[in-house]
Amino acid sequence: MTQTHPTICRCCTYLCGVLVDVEGGRPVALRGDPDNPVYRGYACEKGRELPLHQHHPQRLLRPLARGEDGSYSEISTRRAFDEIAAKLSDLIERHGPGSVALYSGTYAFTPATAALSEAFMRGIGSSMSFATGTIDQPGKAIANALHGRWLAGAPIFDEADAWLLVGTNPLISLWGGLSVANPSLRLREAQRRGLQLIVIDPRRSEIARRARLHLQPRPGEDPALLAGLIRAILREGLADGPFLAENASGLEELRARVEPFTPEFVARRADVPAEALLEAARILGRARKGGATAGTGPNMAPHGTLTEYLLLALHSVCGHWLRAGDRVANPNVLVPAPPPRAQPTPPGPGWGFAPELRVRGLTNTACGLPTAALPDEMLLPGEGRIRALINVGGNPLMAWPDQRRTREALRSLELLVCVDPKQTATGKLAHYVIPPRLVLETPAITTSMECLNALSPGLGYPVAYAQYAPALLEPPEGSDLIDDWELFYELARRLDVPLRVRGGGVMPQPGVPRTSVELDPERKPTTDEILELTTRGSRVPLAEVQRHPHGAVFDAEPVRVEPRDPDCDARLELANPFMLAELEAVAAESPERDSAYAYRLVSRRMPQVFNSQGRDHERLARRGRGNPAYLHPEDLAQLGIASGDRIEIASARATVVARARPDPDLRRGVISMAHCFGEDPGDAPDPERHGASTALLVDAASDYEPFSGIPRMSAIPVHARAHRE
Repeated sequence: MTQTHPTICRCCTYLCGVLVDVEGGRPVALRGDPDNPVYRGYACEKGRELPLHQHHPQRLLRPLARGEDGSYSEISTRRAFDEIAAKLSDLIERHGPGSVALYSGTYAFTPATAALSEAFMRGIGSSMSFATGTIDQPGKAIANALHGRWLAGAPIFDEADAWLLVGTNPLISLWGGLSVANPSLRLREAQRRGLQLIVIDPRRSEIARRARLHLQPRPGEDPALLAGLIRAILREGLADGPFLAENASGLEELRARVEPFTPEFVARRADVPAEALLEAARILGRARKGGATAGTGPNMAPHGTLTEYLLLALHSVCGHWLRAGDRVANPNVLVPAPPPRAQPTPPGPGWGFAPELRVRGLTNTACGLPTAALPDEMLLPGEGRIRALINVGGNPLMAWPDQRRTREALRSLELLVCVDPKQTATGKLAHYVIPPRLVLETPAITTSMECLNALSPGLGYPVAYAQYAPALLEPPEGSDLIDDWELFYELARRLDVPLRVRGGGVMPQPGVPRTSVELDPERKPTTDEILELTTRGSRVPLAEVQRHPHGAVFDAEPVRVEPRDPDCDARLELANPFMLAELEAVAAESPERDSAYAYRLVSRRMPQVFNSQGRDHERLARRGRGNPAYLHPEDLAQLGIASGDRIEIASARATVVARARPDPDLRRGVISMAHCFGEDPGDAPDPERHGASTALLVDAASDYEPFSGIPRMSAIPVHARAHRE
């Protein structure tokens, strides 16, 4: 008999509300849930194949331990916990708690795992916690710190008159102003309502084809374009003068620094029509409600933080923030949020926090510790060297920049623990691989998506939505699996360190105090109890959300923006000196014209994979297992390369080989490839089976942002030629 259950898809981080058919304790099909009020029947290609993960032949059902000869054997979770705890204790005694680091990958950002891993690191006294943000989009959090936040938030895409998307394609990535929640349907509804969409992207992507205006610049020129937009808006008197006078500082300094970015200058720099730049500025400047969002590519390209800072400045210059009396579309449900007020928070530093790393003068940042520096912190001898890494929900060998250095660093560790359902490329270097229960075998809630509301305009849910999903399946018979968070509970109990679990969601919300509760080491909580702790103080109790199996929108009492506090003297900062100095340098630099590296390699999302997940599933890989190198057909012809031929792509750091594919929607001179492909570079990856690792092309120590440490991971200068067998 088939039973159908509403649940939350966790094939990626966007937590779609879906239906799962279960027969005999096995999931057999997944589809969108038409009764979900936000996703409205949506499920992506990856999500529809979620049942493949539950019984994949490579799924691990018991922990693996590496022997002295390098081979792996199964052990029990109890023995694995005992051995890992003993090794951690020895390392901490010999080298201090800072010798132990945590890496939280994309799949670690679940409420229970995030809360327990954070508590464990505090308990042992290590501040060496790293995550994906600083190799993905660190500019968002850092720019927010430098500019200041608007406590009322911004209009949502669904209510805006105009929206700008920079280097993001939400119809595929689900990221951007249309993040989550059935993006194609939302776009159609918004455009029927009259929304004017502007896209800046070197590729005529799926979303660009549906835009009112598409600017197709040279890769890496986003700061010049944004400065040109701001200049045009100021020059044509389209700025929101009253808003700026009351709420912002630095307008005249900003005006002076964007002055060099005339339409003609930007047209030469970015190779876009000056008339199109002016048209975009007029659309945004005249919009009563508007927004702008950047994607991963612009953050991975040079000047990523500056790009995000200019986007916030654009918001403020146009006055595209909610005002007193406006309805707040999503005041949060399970994540506590401050009362929405029509006022700013004061700006502050974006970096320079403790701890300071030992390499490249890098420090902790508003986005966290620079992950790109982690391999060097493992390799650099001396006091403070990282000797153990607990990797949860990530695949560093595929995801971190500078793959060869990453491989050397991971192999140097005295202890590498991976929490992963499969033995990934990183897991093959690990001392222990601890397999967790999979998504349908453990409860879930949607708080990690709620937390995005405060990160950038257009992110998070467009309404006050939340969903809870219970565990639907028992783990396979004979397995020895854990919920991810249990590793930290069991290690803390063995090391006799306290675990104080904080509420407030995966990412702390500005202005919301975080309370904590210490767990009892003698009474192990359930996952549901951990979820209850992490949602304490929420606007809607978790128990109420649990009453709605298909999810619900909790807006019976509309929330309105409160007036400015009479005592508030904070102002948004439009002229951060570091950002304006960088903008001045951008204006003075010559556009890159290096004949030795004439192409620019940019990142690309593929619909059938999410980072390194999905490449080993037959149905998802039916289009091919690798990540082709896409070029304009005229570039391929000039190189003498046909579709399907092998192409060599070389940076100053390394060379990779991929299969070439034509893409007439790319501008010439651009190579577009998905990241997180390839395999261990010591194993001679096959482009057909594994794809090519763009991380090999990146040098983390020579071309990086001094604030966040993120290296140049997109708009990479490369040379291309036919592969010589």
